[in-house]
Amino acid sequence: MSIEEKYQEQLDYLYSFIDFSLTKNLRYSEEKFNLNRMVKFMDLLNNPHREYPIIHVAGSKGKGSTSALITSALIESGYKVGFYTSPHLHDFCERIRVNHQSISHEEFNNLVDELKPIIQQVEGISTFEISTAMAFLYFLKQNVDFAVIEVGLGGRLDATNVVSPLVSVITSLSLDHIAVLGDTLSKIAMEKGGIIKHGRPVVVAPQKDEAKKVLQEIAADRKADLIQVGSDYLYAAQSHNLVGQTFFVWPKEDQALVDTFINSGGREDWEPIRLYIPLLGFHQVQNAATAYATLQVIKSSGVNIPQEKIVLGFKKVNWAGRFEVLNQKPVIVVDSAHNRESALRLRHTIDDYFPGLPVVLIFGASEDKDIQGMLSELLPRVKVMVATKSYHPRSIEPEKLKEIASKFGTKCIVTKNIETALITAEKIAGNEWVIIGAGSIFVAAGLREEFFKQYNQYPMQVK
Repeated sequence: MSIEEKYQEQLDYLYSFIDFSLTKNLRYSEEKFNLNRMVKFMDLLNNPHREYPIIHVAGSKGKGSTSALITSALIESGYKVGFYTSPHLHDFCERIRVNHQSISHEEFNNLVDELKPIIQQVEGISTFEISTAMAFLYFLKQNVDFAVIEVGLGGRLDATNVVSPLVSVITSLSLDHIAVLGDTLSKIAMEKGGIIKHGRPVVVAPQKDEAKKVLQEIAADRKADLIQVGSDYLYAAQSHNLVGQTFFVWPKEDQALVDTFINSGGREDWEPIRLYIPLLGFHQVQNAATAYATLQVIKSSGVNIPQEKIVLGFKKVNWAGRFEVLNQKPVIVVDSAHNRESALRLRHTIDDYFPGLPVVLIFGASEDKDIQGMLSELLPRVKVMVATKSYHPRSIEPEKLKEIASKFGTKCIVTKNIETALITAEKIAGNEWVIIGAGSIFVAAGLREEFFKQYNQYPMQVK
């Protein structure tokens, strides 16, 4: 059997377990989601996650981008860094990386074989719990200096929450997975805030007051130092184009110096820290400021992270599928927006980068999402919507999307798959309109693959 045949066999084995991400009627209960199985599993593996420092990242939006920025800066500082993320864009192995390099299919195969006897000892184990344990074990085998671990769902009961992190990070919170995590920001903040550990610092991105209050209470109760981006660290955008953006970030102690810098029109000898990121949209400035604040917390624990390496790490970060411009004639952009808040951010970013230009929206989503909410934010900016579906089993049928779109008076064309959707959108757009693909990370991934096939290229390696 070849490595690739074996890889497909191992994936089939992995997906033969409970995979809540593929379940249509998902309900968040401690019967299904609890840490008991994971604790037992990790004990059987001798707790590899306790052998290296961990940065633990939760949030509704931005946790992947923030994690990628932290990872990139640590790598540029000379450290060997593991990065665990989910879901993947193109290949399952993208979820487990060391210094930007995904675990190879051969290493993946060997790791699954090694774990099979132990998996059999844990009743009711899930696919995500197995993959999380694989990441922890692989990082130990690779002798990493740090691991950046992204939460899968929620936080409090997520499989990753067995860790005792060097620092916890909570990115922007919004209503998402409502049936799973709760229907208010307070409930969601309570679940996400579950990653805050006693006596360990937590960095929190800018939040709405309802969420901020809950996180502050949890941090106070657990005697965890809380570093709030937007008050303890501040930031301001400077410039942007279709390639990237520049912004300033500074600690609150430097505010008087920043005021002088602003009043001088930027002519002062001193200026706040200026950073560049190849990620688009103002929300990415917030994510980058959160990543910067996290790196300062890590640095305060005695870790050597030179300022110039943070600058370089941010400049070199690669995080595909997030307002990613694939083409400029016609303009084709893919984005992973999958809830109402992220759809609103996407609309603002479209207005920022393509003011006044007509938009064709390629849209597909999982049926458990707030589709009406997403479309209410996006469709006022859209001339034509192309409804489609990804391969994901939770994808809503395009005909149902058309029904929802009709309520907003938007013309909608139904397509059976992403390949047809892209061809249809290109015919409508010509070279004058903007094509935006959104609604799901699976739609973004599918559009990337179809675009690179169509233009006789291969999908870029996600790093």
